[in-house]
Amino acid sequence: MDKSNIKIMVVDDDPNIGQLIKLYLEKEGYKTECYLDGLSCLEAFRNNPPNLVILDIMLPGLDGWEVCKNIRKISEIPIIMLTAKGETFDKVLGLELGADDYIVKPFDPKELMARVKAVLRRTMGTNDDGQVVSYPNLTINISDYTVTLKGENIECPPKELELLYFLASHPNKVFTREQLLEQVWGYDFYGDSRTVDVHIKRLREKLKINNSNWSIKTVWGVGYKFEVK
Repeated sequence: MDKSNIKIMVVDDDPNIGQLIKLYLEKEGYKTECYLDGLSCLEAFRNNPPNLVILDIMLPGLDGWEVCKNIRKISEIPIIMLTAKGETFDKVLGLELGADDYIVKPFDPKELMARVKAVLRRTMGTNDDGQVVSYPNLTINISDYTVTLKGENIECPPKELELLYFLASHPNKVFTREQLLEQVWGYDFYGDSRTVDVHIKRLREKLKINNSNWSIKTVWGVGYKFEVK
């Protein structure tokens, strides 16, 4: 897709940071809109949704957590969280609320652009492999980012789907949390490996099925595997 047709919403109460991000995004060719608070960005989101949201946590009125929760009620459009704190709690909470990625301030604009491109590659259908992994009652299509369970579509944010696809593509092979972070997130991850645990927990909740021939297993002291019987 032409980058000029991709719209990115930047939400940060510091206008200097917002304009800096906008400058780099527009240099890459993306359409960019900046907002200073949560209420105005949610109103704009409902009227004309973007393709991606870059969302600061500390906002006047509705904070970034509340904005993320409100967006997730109506859309699976990807969200990159900005946080000045960097505590593990913040990162895990953001991922539990449905954020696709996060970056800690102060950040390198080039790193943020790399994150933006990676998220858009996953969510805009630019991965043309046409690769599908199928098991009884389960189909994961990485080209159009869909998961079907017993014939019904299962809503999965991009990171969850990619984690499931990667594990299911390597049946019965055990991966450490660090290996999964490297393979699925695709960059040097400056955070707690509990990020993987959060995503595994959410996947298990969505993929509950009785008498299954497959499951996501915990290998204690090591990591996880997609077990096929």
